[in-house]
Amino acid sequence: MPERQSFRKDAIRNRAAVLAAADALFARRESPEDVTMADVAAAAGVGKGTLFRAFGDRAGLLRALYEARLEPVRRAVEAGPPPLGPATPPRDRVPALLDAVLCFKLDNRRLALALEEGGSSSPYRAGHYQAWHNLLRDVLEQIPGMSDSDFTAHALLAATGADLVEHLAGEERVPREMMRAQLANYVTRVLASGPGVLT
Repeated sequence: MPERQSFRKDAIRNRAAVLAAADALFARRESPEDVTMADVAAAAGVGKGTLFRAFGDRAGLLRALYEARLEPVRRAVEAGPPPLGPATPPRDRVPALLDAVLCFKLDNRRLALALEEGGSSSPYRAGHYQAWHNLLRDVLEQIPGMSDSDFTAHALLAATGADLVEHLAGEERVPREMMRAQLANYVTRVLASGPGVLT
């Protein structure tokens, strides 16, 4: 039993070291593709085998790092105070949720881009996307007169896609606060336009 507990502690410590190393590497490198599993293993002081056993592959490591960064936002959404928390009126909560997604993508541009562009699977199947979509859909369904909440949730989340965020912030140099204001205006128009109108 003591050996098993020691093994678990080592695994937890190694996982934390890997996530910290990956976090630092993604923050320093210009392109997400510049970060390899070998780089992460070396920076964390673990063998590549340990890395692959813990995360499976590069996409698994990216997902774990993304989820770790997203956890504080998730806690605020699930049980936090307004404007993100569940006590907020639905019409006010939708823009707050989308603003939180946008800010998270802006703060984690390289990681979000690597995760959403990496691998062959659709980003729409990713757990974090499904969680945001389901939450937005459920909140939209609470707004009187709002129909097709499922599609509307997809359309609103498209405005926070990592590729669009990278294009606007990286290539067009749109300031952060301007992007937030533009998204807020867009969401307000969608919510005010009634069912099925997204122009």
